Amino acid sequence: MRHLPFVLALAALIPGTSANAQDPDKAATFQIGAGYTWPLSDVKDYLGDGYNFNIGATFNATKLFGIEGLYSFNGLGSKTISLPVSSIPGAAGIPTDFSADMNMQYGTASVIVQSPSRARVRPYGLTGVGIYYRPVTVTTPGVGYVAGFCSPWWYYCVPGGFVPTENVVGERSSTDFGMVFGGGANFRVSEAASVFVELRFHYIWGPEINTQAVSTITGTNSVKANGQFMPLTFGVRF
Repeated sequence: MRHLPFVLALAALIPGTSANAQDPDKAATFQIGAGYTWPLSDVKDYLGDGYNFNIGATFNATKLFGIEGLYSFNGLGSKTISLPVSSIPGAAGIPTDFSADMNMQYGTASVIVQSPSRARVRPYGLTGVGIYYRPVTVTTPGVGYVAGFCSPWWYYCVPGGFVPTENVVGERSSTDFGMVFGGGANFRVSEAASVFVELRFHYIWGPEINTQAVSTITGTNSVKANGQFMPLTFGVRF
């Protein structure tokens, strides 16, 4: 019977919780979601598709308008580019693969315009601003010699020899300002929660890279590392 006080306290909270869950005009809702992210425009030539994971909250000023704060992590796939590499400057190079891995993290604040009705399906639109952090690592394959080594925790044991490696040739990051536009729909599954699907478009103003002294793929004197991304997200709000 030592758990009886806890059971009684929980029973006392249930009516209040149910009443709040059935309130159609919640002051705030919380959300968690995940989905697929596409890089767009020139970005898609250098980075692959990836995934997104989001958490956030919306504070409803009225039935029609809300303010959303959102954090998102996006892991993007790599794409391979072939560049000539030689051991002597100016000599003919051998085509060598280079690839880049990047994740994008951002926090956005958006205005939500949503259907004020209590219909089971409630569409909404949004626009806002954000801060975007984009680190990138450029690698190229190589070969290295490894002495004999065994580790039962890695499930790994080799007598020694040459093995494939990845050489990191550059690591950079940029933190920039951007904007977001999008929309979606909430599908009410109970008085306490709804599932949602949404599509957003992010435009990021990146730094300017001066390439005047280097022959580049773009062939221009300077390039702005602006980013365009489109995440599709599925999740739950409660």
